[in-house]
Formats: sequence, structure tokens, C-alpha cells
Amino acid sequence: MMKVTAVIVSMLCLAAAPAAQIPEQDARNIDIHDSNTHFKMPVFTSREAWLERAAFLRKQILASAGLLPMPEKTPIHAEVFGKLERSGYTVEKVLLETYPGFYLGGNLYRPAGGHGPYPAVVSPHGHWVYGRLENQQLSSVPGRCINLARQGFVVFTYDMIGNNDTNQIPHHWGDKRYDLWNINPLGAQLWDSIRAVDFVSSLPDVDASRIGVTGASGGGTQTFMLMAVDARIKGAVPVNMISATMQGGICENAANLRVGGINDTSNMVVAALMAPRPLLMVSADDWTLNTNRVEFPAVRSIYGLLGAEQNVETFHQDQVHNYNKESREAMYTFFGARLRGVKGQISETRFSVEQPQDLLAMFGRVRPAGAVQSLDQFVSDRIAEARKGIDQLRPRDRATLDKAREVFRERLTFSLLALKPAPNELISEKKEALEHGETLLLGRAGKGDRMAAVWLAPLKSRPEVAPTLIVHPEGAEWVLSSSRSANGLVKGILDRGGVVMGIDAFQTGSAKSPRNSSALAFTWFNQTDDANRVQDILTALAYLQNRTGTQTVNLVGLEMGGVWSYFARSMAGPGVNLAADLAQFPTDDDQQYIDRFFIPGLRKAGDFKAAAVVDTEGKLLLHNGGAGFPADWVTESAQAGSSTADVRAAKASEAELLAWVAPETAPAGKRPAPKRGSR
Repeated sequence: MMKVTAVIVSMLCLAAAPAAQIPEQDARNIDIHDSNTHFKMPVFTSREAWLERAAFLRKQILASAGLLPMPEKTPIHAEVFGKLERSGYTVEKVLLETYPGFYLGGNLYRPAGGHGPYPAVVSPHGHWVYGRLENQQLSSVPGRCINLARQGFVVFTYDMIGNNDTNQIPHHWGDKRYDLWNINPLGAQLWDSIRAVDFVSSLPDVDASRIGVTGASGGGTQTFMLMAVDARIKGAVPVNMISATMQGGICENAANLRVGGINDTSNMVVAALMAPRPLLMVSADDWTLNTNRVEFPAVRSIYGLLGAEQNVETFHQDQVHNYNKESREAMYTFFGARLRGVKGQISETRFSVEQPQDLLAMFGRVRPAGAVQSLDQFVSDRIAEARKGIDQLRPRDRATLDKAREVFRERLTFSLLALKPAPNELISEKKEALEHGETLLLGRAGKGDRMAAVWLAPLKSRPEVAPTLIVHPEGAEWVLSSSRSANGLVKGILDRGGVVMGIDAFQTGSAKSPRNSSALAFTWFNQTDDANRVQDILTALAYLQNRTGTQTVNLVGLEMGGVWSYFARSMAGPGVNLAADLAQFPTDDDQQYIDRFFIPGLRKAGDFKAAAVVDTEGKLLLHNGGAGFPADWVTESAQAGSSTADVRAAKASEAELLAWVAPETAPAGKRPAPKRGSR
């Protein structure tokens, strides 16, 4: 499993020019990406930088698709039947059980008269009217399968969901509840593609070390998503879909899929994940019009870093969106050379396509008993699997705690997509001097974010009182108001010698700003308000630790700021004590997440249980928990880690929080150790 340190480094290794100063406006409010944004390929300065980023992106794709962790590969119970013998090839009907009760239909084309082992090609069809049965001048799915089989390939062509035999669930669907659990058409199709590779790899006449994939349009997206995450693919031909300006529709995207990095996860970046394996980029006069000038050089630059420029090729024709004869011949030639060692141009031979009833696996049949009957059932099954996997990680001792921490920290990383910045990434700008402090702005180099903050210093500092970051939905103004109140929490901390910092977390306090986040595609490319709030807390924690030079700081979250802080702490690393008001949040109510704390993938990652496992380092006070809060996970995790956790059903008073943050007499030997060289 990729270590968390590697995960964090991989997010930071893009070569980006640091911002010289805090921007006038937070880029997160004005730089909203969508499927038609014109993306640029990030520049990578070394092989190592790319490999780190690539490892992260592969897991980001899997997480967004609901495939992190990878589902159990249950038996596919392959049915292969209805064999027809034709000139130079045979064709059979196929039905695979990719999930329990969920069936994928397709056709298996094989060379006639030989024994193999042959190279194989899996072939998703794309958005043609008749799916894998499409046979017209612009695209013939059976035609390419017939020709590949005659050339010496075993070919499996299979349905996109909602098409032909695979119609237990519709093709287009999605809502915020599904996003919480990373359940989406992209993931359903990517899983079918992975199981398709499992199927062809198991065939006795297939050489499993020589498997390729090709598809056009939506099938092109399936092609490069599969090749990105499945190392068994040794050659790929995605057709008319690797674009810097169009990233596909509902079944080609998922929440969090294209979030993160300088230019996000465009199709160019995903295509580069094939490197150094052989790749042919086919383009036409559609959104891939500029491939030879833009996308191909961008992808080739990654191949160059790996010393494999010879393994990426391009073919362009002045034609509308297609997978026509000329494009297919380019594919035949490429696969012939790369998977069969046959040099020279390969032309297409004439073919005749079977009648639909001779190709459809479900023609005249009914599915077995127990088959999934609806989208609701499909979703319920995936949620049940996720819950089971989460509960299996419940810590029982130190060994299981360490494993659970590693797993849950990784899962939360790909849901929150929030990272604690390194000191050299922090940007700060003093705005106004206060009597005992200052107002300031914070941000991160190259990210374009802008966060208002207040810094308050005590008249007489007590080094045994750790600096405290307070997060409240009313922002820094609440901190200032509390510092002026006779019995205010902030005034009490200052009077006892502690530094206090407050922030306007994203879209709170002075950070409130118009932001169009209602479109379905928004979460494919952009982080939600709540995810950005978690990020801002991490940025503020890094600044607080760096400025004070202390190893340990306090994080106090009030009202919903406590929930934001609870999850920020899981990404903060050691040295952060947490006191979090859980705001009576019902932790097992999907609608509450949608209404009050919406972060895609959070429920799939383990939500409050996951953070409970990760948050048991350092001093911990959790109070005002809502229905279903997993207090037992918190206490058992703390026990397994030889630490303590104070979990209260009631809401802690400000006096109790003050005693927790700044005891009147600090225990001996508990002074935070300053960093060397800190000011």
C-alpha cells in the first residue's frame, strides 16, 4: 500500500511557479473548472516527480470510481455459448457476473483453426446507437472484432451499462448521495472492464502477457481509464477522446475525479498514465482536432521522461467523430506490431455482421434468480459492501490499529483531497496591527487561495500553554469578539499566556463570496465548500506551528467548525491536540452529510469512524456528539494506541474548554518542545 508520506509528496511534485503574493480574490471562487475548460499539461521536471504523481493519480481514479479499496473479485461464472463458425474466425455470446447478481454481456471473437496462445484485445464500444452491435460507415464494432480475430487476436467486446444485454441499471444516473459513497456509472463501467480483463486472461488460448484495449468516444474514455489503473494492459488505442478541451459526460466522470494539482486530471494526464507501455492516440476533426499539436506532444513528454518516446504514436484524419475504416486500420497496424511483432501496414478485409439475435447473450433468455432488479438495489449492494469493509477494520489491538490508520488515512486523503502544506509553501501577508496582535492573510504558493486570519498574543506568554487555533463558523470575528468578552474563551486563553489564532475558513466570515457550485459537473472538477474548509484549517495549522516554532498546537473547533476540525485533524499529522464540538451531527444519515457537510467519497472512506481511528494521536476531547457517533471506535482506538480520549455526549462549556486548552497549572514535563532554528 502506498505510504501516506508518498501520497503527500506526490501531490506536491508538480513544477509550479510559486505565487508572489496573496491574490486579490480567492481562486476557488472564480476559477471554476468544467468539462469544457481548456487544460494544460503540467510540467514535470524529473522521472521521479512524474512517478510520484502517477501513483497518486491512479489511486485518485480508483477512489473516485468507488474502487478503493478494490471490491472482492467474486466468481464471474462465465457463460460462453452460441458459437458461430465463420471465415477465419468464430464468435460466441458471453455473460459474466461482474458483481453478485450483476451481469455483463458481450461477444468473444477468436481466430479459427488455431490453438494459440493468442494476444487478446478487450473492446468497449462507446456511445453508438446500437452499442456493441453498431455497424455503419463511421463505426463498426463487430467489424473491428472480426478483423482482429482474423489477424490472430482473441477479442472480447462488451456493453456499457444500460446497453443491450447489460440493462439492469440505466446508463446515465447520479446524485449527491451516490457521490458520498463513490457510486457512479464511471465506476460501474471501469469495474466491468477490469473483470473483462480477468475473463480474457483466464482463457486457455490467450497469452495473458499480451492484452490490449481499444474503444472510441465513451469507449475511448473507458480505454484510457482501464489502461491507467490496470497494469495488465500492454497496448492501448483510445480513439477520439484524449482532449485538452472536452472531458466527457456523466458516465466518463465522477466526483473528485479531476480535482487537484495545477491543471487537474485532464484526459491528457490520464492518457500519460499508460507510459511507458505502447499507446496509439487516434484523433479526428472533433474535440481531438489539435492532438498532433497539443495533446500528443504533452503525452509524449511523459514518455520522454521514462525513456520511451518510441512507444507513443499518433494517427489523425480529417473526419468527423468516428471509429471508421481508416482509424481501425491504424489500430490493426499498431496492435500487429506491438502485440504480435508483425511489421507493416495491415488493411481491413471485408466482413459481414451477424444478426442481433445471434450476438445478444440475453436474447430469448431471462437472468438467473437473484439478479439485481434496479438501480436502488445496485446502490444498496455497493453501500452494504462498503459498510462491511469499514467495520472489518475496527481496531482491536496495536497491530490492527496501525493497519487501520494507514488504510483510513489513505482513504480520507482521496476523499478530502486536503493536504497540510510544507513551511516553504505558506504565504502570509500582514494587514493591520492590533493592540496585541494583527490581522493577516494566508495562502499556499501556486494555489491561489486567500484566507483572512487574526493573530492574538498574550501580555505574558506561558510556554507550557500550546498555541491554539480556534475554528468557528462566524470566522475570525468570533475570535476577536471572544477576546473582548470578560468571560470569553479566547480572553481566558490569552490571560493564561496562550497565543490564539482564528480564521475565516472558506466561505465563512469575510470569505463569503458568490460561487456557482450547483452544476452536476462541479464536483468532477472542483472541491466542495466543506472540503476547502478542511484545507484551510490544515493551512492555518501549518502556519501556526511554523510561526510559533512549537511541535504541539491546540485545535479547537466550535459548532460545525468542530466537525471541520475533526476531519482536518486526520490529515494534520502529529503535534495537534483536538477539542471538537461535534454539533450533534447524525453520523449515519446521508441527507445530513448532503445538507451540512458534503464531501464526495467521505462515507465510502469511513467518515467519522475513519477519522476516529486516525485522530487518536495526541490529546483529544470530543463533545456534543450526535446520533450514531462512534464513540466506541474513538475510545477503543485510543486504548489500542496507549493514549486517552475524552468523549462526552454533552456540549462542553467554555470554562471546560479553557481548562482543557490552558490549565491554570500545567502538568510537569508537558511543555511543548520548540523547533530548532525557529523564531
